[in-house]
Amino acid sequence: MNREKTAWIVAVSLIAILALQIPGSLATRDDDYTFVRTLVDIHRQVANNYVDPVKEDDLREGAIDGMLGQLDPFSMFVPPARQEDFDRMLENSFRGVGIQLDQKEGGPIEVVTPIDGSPAFKAGVQAGDIILKVNGESLEGVRLPDVVKKIQGKIGTEVRLTVRHVSGEEAELKMTREDIVIPTIKGYQRKTDNTWDYYVCDDPKIAYLRITQFTSETYDSLKALSDKLLAEGMKGLILDLRFNPGGRLDQAIDVVDLFVKEGVIVSTRGRNRPEHVERAEEVHSREGIPLLPYFPMIVLVNEHSASAAEIVAGSLMDNKRALVIGQRTYGKGSVQELIPLENKGGELKLTVAYYYLPSGRLVHRKKDATDWGVQPQIVVPMSQDQERVAMQMRYEQELFKKPMPKSTTRGPTSGPATTQAGVTDAQLQRAIDTMVALVVLVGDRQVADVFPPTPMPSLPVKQPPAATQSATEPAATTQATQPASSGGEGSSSAPAPSKSTAPATTTAP
Repeated sequence: MNREKTAWIVAVSLIAILALQIPGSLATRDDDYTFVRTLVDIHRQVANNYVDPVKEDDLREGAIDGMLGQLDPFSMFVPPARQEDFDRMLENSFRGVGIQLDQKEGGPIEVVTPIDGSPAFKAGVQAGDIILKVNGESLEGVRLPDVVKKIQGKIGTEVRLTVRHVSGEEAELKMTREDIVIPTIKGYQRKTDNTWDYYVCDDPKIAYLRITQFTSETYDSLKALSDKLLAEGMKGLILDLRFNPGGRLDQAIDVVDLFVKEGVIVSTRGRNRPEHVERAEEVHSREGIPLLPYFPMIVLVNEHSASAAEIVAGSLMDNKRALVIGQRTYGKGSVQELIPLENKGGELKLTVAYYYLPSGRLVHRKKDATDWGVQPQIVVPMSQDQERVAMQMRYEQELFKKPMPKSTTRGPTSGPATTQAGVTDAQLQRAIDTMVALVVLVGDRQVADVFPPTPMPSLPVKQPPAATQSATEPAATTQATQPASSGGEGSSSAPAPSKSTAPATTTAP
C-alpha cells in the first residue's frame, strides 16, 4: 500500500512539473510558428505582387541575411552553392595549376610567379614567362579572365601551356590540375635560385618568418622550419603576424605550444558554451607536440593582425615568451562554428564564444569599447603610406625572380637602395635592432631573466619621414583558377631592403 502511495505521489509530481513546463514550451513554439507564418506570408505577397519579377533564391537568402545582419559581421549564411568555395577559402586552397598571372592593358599574359610545389612549378613554368597558347589555342587578343577559364578544369585532367621564357625560347609544358594549397609561411626574400632566405641578419643569425594565415598546414610547416633554422645555428626569431587575418584556432594553439612549456594558452567561453581552457602542458600530452629550445623571440603585429594571430601574439606575450612590437591589433576575439543545416541547406557560420588571453584580457572589440586587441610592449607606429610601401616590398620579395636573359642590351642596374627616406619598414627595423640587443644580452640565460614579470610600458618611437614617392598596391593577379582582375604587377619603384640594413655584426658572447 505504501509502495502504491509513493508511486502515485511521484506520478502526480511529474505531471505537475510537466504542467508547469509545457506552457512555456508551447509559448516558445507558438512564437516560432507565428514568425514563420509571417515570413511565409511576406514572401508570398512579394513573389505574387511586387512590381518586377523576383528570384526565389534571392528572397530566401535576403531574409536570412537580414536576420544575421542583427548579429556581428562574422556570423553568416553559406548557401549550398558556395559551400565548397567557402571551405577552400578557409584552408587557403583552390583548384588549378598554381600560377599567378598578370596582363597589362592590351598586352600578353605574363606569369608573375608560380606557387611553390604546384603543377606549374614542377612543369617548369618560370616567373616572367609569356603564355602564348592553352591546349594549342592562341591567346592573342584574349583577356585575362577568359584565359583563366581556359586554364581551369577538373582535378586530374591535363592542360598544356605554350610559353615563351625570358631567354626567348618557347616550350610546351604539360601539367595536371590538382588541389593547390598556398604556403602560409614565408621568409625574408628569395635567393637567386628562388628558395627562401630566412635570415635578416647573418651575424648573429636572426631568422624571419612571416605567417600569412593559420590553416591546417601552418603548425607542421612552422615546426619543420624551426628545426631547420635551429640546426643552422639560429640565435633569435622574428615572427611577423602583420596583416594576418587569423584562421584556425587549433593551429594557433599548437603554434603557441611549440614555444610555451606550461601555463594557459587561451580560454574560450560563451553564453551557451562552458569555459574551455587550453593549457600548454595538456596540449603537449594530447597532441605530442615537442617544445622547442629557448631562443629570443619577437612577434610583429599591427592593426590588421586579427583572430588567431592575436591569440598567438597575446599568449606568447602573457607567457613571457616573446616581445611584441608594432601597433595594437584589430580586436577580433570571437569563435565561430560552422553548423551544417538540415536537408543540405548550407552552413551557418555563427559566433558562439569569445576567447580570452592568459592574463584574462578579452581581445574582442565590442561596441563602444575603448580597450581591445593586443597592445604591443614596444609601439612603433606606421602611417598608411608607410604600410603600403612595406607591403609592396614584402610582396615583391616573395615573388620568384625572373631568369636573366642570355643576352641583353640593357645597361647594368644598381642594387636596391635601402637608405631613401620613408621606404624603410620601421617596425621590422626596430625588431631587428631589438633582437640583436637581446641576442647579445641573453646569451644562454633563461627567459625569466630577460622579460620582467609585468608588461613593459609602450615606448612610442619617432616615425620616419613620410614616403617621398608613391607606391601602388600589389598586383591584381590570378592564382590559377581564381577569378582574375587585370592591373599592374606593381609599378612601385620602392626599393626592397637588403640584409645590409641589419645594423649589427656583433656576435653573442
